[in-house]
Amino acid sequence: MSDSVLNNVRELRRQKKGMTQQKLAELTGVSRQTIISIEAHRYTPSLALAIKIAKVFETNIEDIFKISEQDSASNK
Repeated sequence: MSDSVLNNVRELRRQKKGMTQQKLAELTGVSRQTIISIEAHRYTPSLALAIKIAKVFETNIEDIFKISEQDSASNK
């Protein structure tokens, strides 16, 4: 069973004065489609990309990305 990684990228982006998906993509060196997929929980970014996203939002990776509580409980 694979873990589901949840994130609050969309919320953080909106809090950053309405930052667009395109702007976040440019700041992190990926395509807008990648940002769309991350926000829709269809794609889990690499560690390198997660670090870049955290730097843009000036926060820790753990404040952005979380393992689904349901998956965490089932792995115990």
